[in-house]
Amino acid sequence: MIKINENYLKLEADYLFASVASRVREFEQKNPGRELVWMGIGDVTQPLPPACIVAFHRAVAELAQRQSFRGYGPSAGYGFLREAIARHDFQARGADISADEVFVSDGAKCDSANVQELFARELRLAIPDPVYPVYLESNVMAGRTGVARDGRYEGVTYLEATPANGYVPDLPAAPVDLIYLCFPNNPTGATATREQLGNWVDWARANRALILFDAAYESYIRDPDLPHSIYEIPGAQQVAIEFRSYSKSAGFTGVRCAYTVVPAACTAYTADGAPVALRELWRRRQDTKSNGVSYPVQRAAEALYGAEGQRQVRALTDGYLANAACALDALGRLGYRCSGGSNSPYIWLQVEGDSWTFFDRLLQRHGVVCTPGAGFGRCGEHHVRLSAFSSLAHTREAMRRMAGMH
Repeated sequence: MIKINENYLKLEADYLFASVASRVREFEQKNPGRELVWMGIGDVTQPLPPACIVAFHRAVAELAQRQSFRGYGPSAGYGFLREAIARHDFQARGADISADEVFVSDGAKCDSANVQELFARELRLAIPDPVYPVYLESNVMAGRTGVARDGRYEGVTYLEATPANGYVPDLPAAPVDLIYLCFPNNPTGATATREQLGNWVDWARANRALILFDAAYESYIRDPDLPHSIYEIPGAQQVAIEFRSYSKSAGFTGVRCAYTVVPAACTAYTADGAPVALRELWRRRQDTKSNGVSYPVQRAAEALYGAEGQRQVRALTDGYLANAACALDALGRLGYRCSGGSNSPYIWLQVEGDSWTFFDRLLQRHGVVCTPGAGFGRCGEHHVRLSAFSSLAHTREAMRRMAGMH
Protein backbone atom coordinates (compact mmCIF):
# COMPACT_ATOMS: atom_id res chain seq x y z
CA MET A 1 0.00 0.00 0.00
CA ILE A 2 1.39 3.36 -1.00
CA LYS A 3 1.30 5.76 1.96
CA ILE A 4 1.41 9.53 2.01
CA ASN A 5 3.59 11.86 4.02
CA GLU A 6 0.99 12.60 6.69
CA ASN A 7 2.77 15.80 7.70
CA TYR A 8 0.99 17.42 4.75
CA LEU A 9 -2.29 16.81 6.57
CA LYS A 10 -1.13 19.15 9.35
CA LEU A 11 -1.23 22.14 7.00
CA GLU A 12 -4.15 24.22 8.16
CA ALA A 13 -5.57 25.69 4.97
CA ASP A 14 -4.77 26.62 1.40
CA TYR A 15 -1.55 28.49 0.75
CA LEU A 16 -2.19 32.16 1.61
CA PHE A 17 -1.74 33.63 -1.84
CA ALA A 18 -3.82 30.87 -3.43
CA SER A 19 -6.65 31.79 -1.04
CA VAL A 20 -6.38 35.45 -2.01
CA ALA A 21 -6.41 34.57 -5.72
CA SER A 22 -9.44 32.31 -5.25
CA ARG A 23 -11.49 35.05 -3.59
CA VAL A 24 -10.50 37.53 -6.28
CA ARG A 25 -11.53 35.09 -9.06
CA GLU A 26 -14.90 34.60 -7.40
CA PHE A 27 -15.36 38.37 -7.20
CA GLU A 28 -14.46 38.83 -10.88
CA GLN A 29 -16.91 36.13 -11.94
CA LYS A 30 -19.72 37.87 -10.05
CA ASN A 31 -18.66 41.37 -11.15
CA PRO A 32 -17.58 41.12 -14.80
CA GLY A 33 -16.05 44.29 -16.14
CA ARG A 34 -15.39 45.86 -12.75
CA GLU A 35 -11.80 47.07 -12.63
CA LEU A 36 -9.67 45.94 -9.69
CA VAL A 37 -6.63 47.69 -8.31
CA TRP A 38 -4.03 45.20 -7.08
CA MET A 39 -2.12 46.04 -3.91
CA GLY A 40 -1.91 42.43 -2.76
CA ILE A 41 0.36 39.64 -4.01
CA GLY A 42 3.89 40.93 -4.45
CA ASP A 43 4.36 40.34 -8.17
CA VAL A 44 6.13 43.03 -10.16
CA THR A 45 4.50 44.94 -13.01
CA GLN A 46 7.31 46.74 -14.84
CA PRO A 47 9.29 45.14 -17.73
CA LEU A 48 12.78 43.73 -17.43
CA PRO A 49 15.67 46.21 -17.53
CA PRO A 50 16.85 46.79 -21.14
CA ALA A 51 20.36 45.57 -20.26
CA CYS A 52 18.86 42.18 -19.39
CA ILE A 53 16.96 41.99 -22.67
CA VAL A 54 20.10 42.67 -24.70
CA ALA A 55 22.00 39.97 -22.79
CA PHE A 56 19.09 37.55 -23.15
CA HIS A 57 18.96 37.95 -26.93
CA ARG A 58 22.72 37.59 -27.25
CA ALA A 59 22.74 34.40 -25.17
CA VAL A 60 19.82 32.87 -27.08
CA ALA A 61 21.65 33.61 -30.34
CA GLU A 62 24.67 31.72 -28.97
CA LEU A 63 22.46 28.66 -28.45
CA ALA A 64 21.49 28.79 -32.13
CA GLN A 65 25.08 28.16 -33.26
CA ARG A 66 26.90 24.86 -32.94
CA GLN A 67 30.21 26.47 -31.93
CA SER A 68 28.62 28.46 -29.07
CA PHE A 69 25.83 26.08 -28.05
CA ARG A 70 25.68 25.06 -24.38
CA GLY A 71 23.87 22.14 -22.79
CA TYR A 72 23.84 21.35 -19.09
CA GLY A 73 25.47 24.04 -17.02
CA PRO A 74 27.08 23.80 -13.57
CA SER A 75 24.48 23.02 -10.90
CA ALA A 76 25.88 25.85 -8.74
CA GLY A 77 25.81 28.38 -11.58
CA TYR A 78 28.25 29.66 -14.18
CA GLY A 79 31.44 31.23 -12.91
CA PHE A 80 30.77 34.55 -14.65
CA LEU A 81 27.62 35.14 -12.57
CA ARG A 82 28.94 33.78 -9.29
CA GLU A 83 32.01 35.99 -9.55
CA ALA A 84 29.91 39.06 -10.33
CA ILE A 85 27.67 38.34 -7.33
CA ALA A 86 30.57 37.92 -4.92
CA ARG A 87 32.32 41.05 -6.15
CA HIS A 88 29.38 43.46 -6.39
CA ASP A 89 26.90 42.25 -3.76
CA PHE A 90 29.33 41.38 -0.98
CA GLN A 91 32.98 42.33 -1.41
CA ALA A 92 31.99 45.87 -2.43
CA ARG A 93 30.25 46.19 0.95
CA GLY A 94 33.15 44.78 2.95
CA ALA A 95 31.77 41.24 3.23
CA ASP A 96 34.42 38.62 2.41
CA ILE A 97 32.31 36.26 0.29
CA SER A 98 33.94 34.37 -2.58
CA ALA A 99 32.40 33.00 -5.78
CA ASP A 100 32.65 29.39 -4.59
CA GLU A 101 30.34 30.24 -1.68
CA VAL A 102 27.56 31.39 -4.06
CA PHE A 103 24.99 28.95 -5.47
CA VAL A 104 22.72 30.17 -8.28
CA SER A 105 19.16 28.80 -8.34
CA ASP A 106 15.71 29.40 -9.79
CA GLY A 107 14.30 31.11 -6.71
CA ALA A 108 14.90 32.17 -3.12
CA LYS A 109 11.52 30.66 -2.22
CA CYS A 110 12.72 27.26 -3.43
CA ASP A 111 16.04 27.54 -1.65
CA SER A 112 14.58 28.70 1.66
CA ALA A 113 12.25 25.68 1.55
CA ASN A 114 14.84 23.18 0.34
CA VAL A 115 17.64 24.12 2.70
CA GLN A 116 15.87 22.55 5.67
CA GLU A 117 16.66 19.14 4.12
CA LEU A 118 20.19 19.55 5.49
CA PHE A 119 19.11 19.50 9.12
CA ALA A 120 17.95 16.93 11.65
CA ARG A 121 14.21 16.57 12.00
CA GLU A 122 14.32 16.98 15.78
CA LEU A 123 16.04 20.36 15.85
CA ARG A 124 14.44 23.27 17.69
CA LEU A 125 12.92 25.76 15.28
CA ALA A 126 12.40 29.53 15.69
CA ILE A 127 10.24 31.34 13.14
CA PRO A 128 8.98 34.94 13.23
CA ASP A 129 5.27 35.74 13.47
CA PRO A 130 4.07 37.21 11.15
CA VAL A 131 6.13 35.43 8.50
CA TYR A 132 6.36 34.53 4.83
CA PRO A 133 4.46 31.19 4.86
CA VAL A 134 7.12 29.09 3.11
CA TYR A 135 9.50 29.06 6.07
CA LEU A 136 6.96 27.50 8.40
CA GLU A 137 5.05 25.30 5.99
CA SER A 138 8.14 23.62 4.52
CA ASN A 139 9.12 22.57 8.04
CA VAL A 140 5.61 21.31 8.73
CA MET A 141 5.87 19.16 5.58
CA ALA A 142 9.20 17.82 6.80
CA GLY A 143 7.72 16.67 10.11
CA ARG A 144 9.57 19.20 12.22
CA THR A 145 6.46 20.44 14.02
CA GLY A 146 3.47 19.08 15.85
CA VAL A 147 -0.13 19.79 14.93
CA ALA A 148 -1.62 23.27 14.81
CA ARG A 149 -3.59 24.49 17.79
CA ASP A 150 -5.17 27.94 17.88
CA GLY A 151 -3.27 28.95 14.77
CA ARG A 152 0.19 27.83 15.88
CA TYR A 153 2.13 24.61 15.42
CA GLU A 154 3.42 22.68 18.38
CA GLY A 155 7.18 22.44 18.62
CA VAL A 156 7.88 25.87 17.12
CA THR A 157 9.29 28.87 18.98
CA TYR A 158 7.42 31.87 17.57
CA LEU A 159 9.34 35.15 17.46
CA GLU A 160 6.62 37.76 17.77
CA ALA A 161 6.92 40.91 15.68
CA THR A 162 4.46 43.52 16.94
CA PRO A 163 4.00 47.29 17.06
CA ALA A 164 5.61 47.21 20.52
CA ASN A 165 8.98 46.00 19.20
CA GLY A 166 8.82 47.81 15.88
CA TYR A 167 8.14 44.48 14.13
CA VAL A 168 11.72 43.32 14.81
CA PRO A 169 11.43 40.22 17.00
CA ASP A 170 13.38 39.83 20.22
CA LEU A 171 15.98 37.14 20.78
CA PRO A 172 14.61 33.73 21.84
CA ALA A 173 14.02 33.29 25.54
CA ALA A 174 14.98 29.59 25.30
CA PRO A 175 17.62 27.79 23.22
CA VAL A 176 16.78 27.02 19.59
CA ASP A 177 18.82 25.58 16.74
CA LEU A 178 17.48 27.01 13.47
CA ILE A 179 16.30 30.62 13.12
CA TYR A 180 14.57 32.24 10.15
CA LEU A 181 14.99 36.00 9.68
CA CYS A 182 13.91 38.26 6.81
CA PHE A 183 15.00 41.90 6.42
CA PRO A 184 13.68 44.10 4.90
CA ASN A 185 10.81 42.03 6.15
CA ASN A 186 8.02 40.39 4.25
CA PRO A 187 5.25 41.14 5.26
CA THR A 188 5.89 43.95 7.79
CA GLY A 189 8.37 46.02 5.77
CA ALA A 190 10.48 46.42 8.91
CA THR A 191 14.26 46.71 8.66
CA ALA A 192 16.94 45.61 11.13
CA THR A 193 19.77 47.87 12.22
CA ARG A 194 23.39 46.78 12.28
CA GLU A 195 23.21 46.53 16.05
CA GLN A 196 20.08 44.36 15.97
CA LEU A 197 21.61 41.96 13.44
CA GLY A 198 24.78 41.92 15.50
CA ASN A 199 22.79 40.76 18.53
CA TRP A 200 21.32 37.90 16.48
CA VAL A 201 24.74 36.83 15.21
CA ASP A 202 26.25 36.95 18.71
CA TRP A 203 23.33 34.90 20.06
CA ALA A 204 23.66 32.29 17.31
CA ARG A 205 27.40 31.94 17.91
CA ALA A 206 26.93 31.60 21.66
CA ASN A 207 24.23 28.94 21.21
CA ARG A 208 25.72 27.10 18.18
CA ALA A 209 22.55 27.95 16.26
CA LEU A 210 22.12 28.77 12.57
CA ILE A 211 20.39 31.78 11.01
CA LEU A 212 18.63 31.45 7.64
CA PHE A 213 18.63 35.05 6.44
CA ASP A 214 16.28 36.09 3.63
CA ALA A 215 17.55 39.31 2.01
CA ALA A 216 15.32 39.18 -1.07
CA TYR A 217 14.40 42.87 -0.68
CA GLU A 218 17.80 44.36 0.13
CA SER A 219 17.84 46.38 -3.13
CA TYR A 220 15.13 48.63 -1.62
CA ILE A 221 17.33 49.78 1.24
CA ARG A 222 18.18 53.47 0.87
CA ASP A 223 19.31 54.26 4.41
CA PRO A 224 23.14 54.12 4.25
CA ASP A 225 23.36 52.98 7.87
CA LEU A 226 21.32 49.80 7.31
CA PRO A 227 23.17 46.57 6.40
CA HIS A 228 22.23 44.92 3.10
CA SER A 229 23.71 41.55 4.07
CA ILE A 230 24.09 39.67 7.33
CA TYR A 231 27.71 39.10 6.29
CA GLU A 232 28.41 42.75 6.99
CA ILE A 233 28.23 41.66 10.65
CA PRO A 234 31.49 40.18 12.07
CA GLY A 235 31.21 36.46 12.74
CA ALA A 236 28.09 35.92 10.61
CA GLN A 237 29.89 33.67 8.12
CA GLN A 238 30.09 31.00 10.81
CA VAL A 239 26.37 31.00 11.66
CA ALA A 240 24.33 32.26 8.71
CA ILE A 241 23.10 31.25 5.25
CA GLU A 242 21.77 34.10 3.11
CA PHE A 243 19.16 34.03 0.32
CA ARG A 244 18.90 36.64 -2.44
CA SER A 245 16.67 37.03 -5.48
CA TYR A 246 16.45 39.04 -8.69
CA SER A 247 12.64 38.76 -8.67
CA LYS A 248 11.83 42.06 -6.98
CA SER A 249 15.04 43.95 -7.77
CA ALA A 250 15.03 43.35 -11.55
CA GLY A 251 11.57 41.93 -12.28
CA PHE A 252 12.66 38.28 -12.59
CA THR A 253 9.49 36.83 -11.02
CA GLY A 254 8.68 35.05 -14.29
CA VAL A 255 12.27 34.58 -15.43
CA ARG A 256 13.45 32.83 -12.26
CA CYS A 257 16.94 33.46 -10.95
CA ALA A 258 18.23 33.80 -7.41
CA TYR A 259 21.14 32.62 -5.31
CA THR A 260 22.07 31.30 -1.89
CA VAL A 261 25.31 32.03 -0.06
CA VAL A 262 26.76 29.30 2.14
CA PRO A 263 30.15 30.44 3.48
CA ALA A 264 32.95 27.92 3.85
CA ALA A 265 33.07 28.69 7.57
CA CYS A 266 29.34 28.02 8.10
CA THR A 267 29.11 25.00 10.39
CA ALA A 268 26.56 22.56 11.77
CA TYR A 269 27.16 19.42 13.84
CA THR A 270 26.60 15.68 13.86
CA ALA A 271 24.76 13.97 16.70
CA ASP A 272 28.17 13.36 18.26
CA GLY A 273 29.08 17.03 18.09
CA ALA A 274 31.52 16.81 15.17
CA PRO A 275 31.52 19.96 12.99
CA VAL A 276 30.39 19.69 9.37
CA ALA A 277 30.80 22.33 6.65
CA LEU A 278 27.31 23.18 5.39
CA ARG A 279 28.65 24.46 2.08
CA GLU A 280 29.67 20.93 1.10
CA LEU A 281 26.28 19.51 2.09
CA TRP A 282 24.44 22.15 0.05
CA ARG A 283 26.75 21.60 -2.90
CA ARG A 284 26.06 17.85 -2.73
CA ARG A 285 22.32 18.45 -2.47
CA GLN A 286 22.33 20.75 -5.50
CA ASP A 287 24.50 18.40 -7.56
CA THR A 288 21.98 15.62 -6.94
CA LYS A 289 18.70 17.53 -7.24
CA SER A 290 19.32 20.49 -9.54
CA ASN A 291 20.30 20.98 -13.17
CA GLY A 292 20.89 24.66 -12.55
CA VAL A 293 19.49 27.80 -14.18
CA SER A 294 19.50 28.22 -17.96
CA TYR A 295 22.44 29.94 -19.64
CA PRO A 296 20.42 32.86 -21.12
CA VAL A 297 18.85 33.63 -17.74
CA GLN A 298 22.24 33.70 -16.05
CA ARG A 299 23.63 36.00 -18.75
CA ALA A 300 20.65 38.29 -18.20
CA ALA A 301 21.35 38.32 -14.46
CA GLU A 302 25.03 39.04 -15.08
CA ALA A 303 24.02 42.11 -17.12
CA LEU A 304 22.51 43.63 -13.97
CA TYR A 305 26.01 44.19 -12.62
CA GLY A 306 27.17 46.38 -15.49
CA ALA A 307 26.93 50.18 -15.26
CA GLU A 308 23.72 50.30 -17.33
CA GLY A 309 22.21 47.36 -15.48
CA GLN A 310 22.91 48.96 -12.11
CA ARG A 311 21.38 52.25 -13.23
CA GLN A 312 18.28 50.51 -14.58
CA VAL A 313 17.73 48.42 -11.44
CA ARG A 314 18.05 51.53 -9.32
CA ALA A 315 15.45 53.31 -11.47
CA LEU A 316 13.13 50.30 -11.26
CA THR A 317 13.31 50.02 -7.47
CA ASP A 318 13.11 53.81 -7.07
CA GLY A 319 9.85 53.68 -9.01
CA TYR A 320 8.33 51.09 -6.71
CA LEU A 321 9.55 53.02 -3.65
CA ALA A 322 7.85 56.13 -5.06
CA ASN A 323 4.61 54.14 -5.13
CA ALA A 324 5.18 53.17 -1.50
CA ALA A 325 5.86 56.78 -0.52
CA CYS A 326 2.65 57.88 -2.24
CA ALA A 327 0.65 55.23 -0.37
CA LEU A 328 2.31 56.01 2.98
CA ASP A 329 1.48 59.69 2.65
CA ALA A 330 -2.15 59.00 1.74
CA LEU A 331 -2.63 56.38 4.46
CA GLY A 332 -1.10 58.67 7.07
CA ARG A 333 -3.56 61.41 6.13
CA LEU A 334 -6.37 58.87 6.49
CA GLY A 335 -5.21 58.13 10.03
CA TYR A 336 -3.77 54.65 9.51
CA ARG A 337 -0.71 53.42 11.39
CA CYS A 338 1.85 51.82 9.06
CA SER A 339 5.18 50.04 9.05
CA GLY A 340 7.45 49.67 6.03
CA GLY A 341 7.20 51.54 2.75
CA SER A 342 10.61 53.10 3.42
CA ASN A 343 13.55 50.81 2.55
CA SER A 344 10.89 48.24 1.63
CA PRO A 345 8.24 47.72 -1.08
CA TYR A 346 5.65 46.56 1.48
CA ILE A 347 3.39 48.56 3.77
CA TRP A 348 2.05 46.82 6.89
CA LEU A 349 -1.20 48.50 7.76
CA GLN A 350 -2.95 48.29 11.14
CA VAL A 351 -6.70 47.80 10.74
CA GLU A 352 -9.61 47.40 13.09
CA GLY A 353 -11.12 43.94 13.43
CA ASP A 354 -10.48 40.75 11.51
CA SER A 355 -8.02 41.09 8.61
CA TRP A 356 -10.00 38.80 6.26
CA THR A 357 -13.11 40.91 6.95
CA PHE A 358 -11.16 44.03 6.02
CA PHE A 359 -9.86 42.24 2.90
CA ASP A 360 -13.41 41.33 1.81
CA ARG A 361 -14.77 44.81 2.51
CA LEU A 362 -11.93 46.47 0.58
CA LEU A 363 -12.44 44.06 -2.33
CA GLN A 364 -16.23 43.98 -2.46
CA ARG A 365 -16.98 47.65 -1.84
CA HIS A 366 -13.95 49.37 -3.29
CA GLY A 367 -12.31 46.94 -5.75
CA VAL A 368 -8.88 47.01 -4.10
CA VAL A 369 -6.92 43.81 -3.42
CA CYS A 370 -4.69 43.60 -0.33
CA THR A 371 -3.26 40.63 1.58
CA PRO A 372 -4.81 39.72 4.98
CA GLY A 373 -2.28 39.78 7.79
CA ALA A 374 -3.77 36.72 9.48
CA GLY A 375 -2.40 34.63 6.61
CA PHE A 376 1.10 35.41 7.85
CA GLY A 377 0.51 34.25 11.43
CA ARG A 378 -1.32 35.06 14.64
CA CYS A 379 0.52 38.37 15.09
CA GLY A 380 -0.57 39.37 11.60
CA GLU A 381 -4.18 39.69 12.72
CA HIS A 382 -5.48 43.29 12.72
CA HIS A 383 -3.10 44.08 9.85
CA VAL A 384 -3.07 43.86 6.06
CA ARG A 385 -0.13 44.00 3.68
CA LEU A 386 -0.11 46.44 0.76
CA SER A 387 2.37 45.98 -2.07
CA ALA A 388 4.00 48.85 -3.98
CA PHE A 389 4.56 46.67 -7.07
CA SER A 390 2.18 48.58 -9.29
CA SER A 391 2.14 51.83 -11.22
CA LEU A 392 1.94 55.24 -9.59
CA ALA A 393 -1.43 55.81 -11.26
CA HIS A 394 -2.84 52.58 -9.84
CA THR A 395 -1.41 53.37 -6.40
CA ARG A 396 -3.11 56.75 -6.42
CA GLU A 397 -6.36 55.15 -7.53
CA ALA A 398 -6.14 52.58 -4.73
CA MET A 399 -5.62 55.37 -2.19
CA ARG A 400 -8.55 57.33 -3.62
CA ARG A 401 -10.77 54.26 -3.22
CA MET A 402 -9.51 53.57 0.32
CA ALA A 403 -10.37 57.15 1.27
CA GLY A 404 -13.98 56.16 0.55
CA MET A 405 -13.88 53.69 3.45
CA HIS A 406 -13.83 56.61 5.91
